[in-house]
Amino acid sequence: MKISARNVLKGNVLNVNQGAVNSEVTMELAGGEQLVAVVTCESAKNLNLEPGVEALALIKAPWVMLMTESDGIRLSARNCLNGKVLSVSDGAVNAEVILELSGGSRICSIVTRDAVEELGLKPGVDASAVIKSSHIILAASA
Repeated sequence: MKISARNVLKGNVLNVNQGAVNSEVTMELAGGEQLVAVVTCESAKNLNLEPGVEALALIKAPWVMLMTESDGIRLSARNCLNGKVLSVSDGAVNAEVILELSGGSRICSIVTRDAVEELGLKPGVDASAVIKSSHIILAASA
């Protein structure tokens, strides 16, 4: 299967916290980072999500926000993954930024060229990918 989401991260489910309508699914990525996704309880059930199950997290690049100098900043977004900028590719309006996490996973983000300039994004710069848990689509083998 081919998909349009630039970010496909493989991991193992650590925990499923079921609520009345939604379930919070915590995954561990290959490099040890944790990623939290919120899906409906019905989706979690259909995917047979439980601890130990291998799953994929699909995240569209525009849903990945970037920040630098994040010490002491508190956000409502559940996922803040630290890494280094690997590359920046400029477009007419936006830029594609590839961030390599400490564990080796890569995350692609699409941000404005102004954001690249304001944040000083260039290869080697420390940055964090910020992803809302509701912006993650989960997939698992049947």
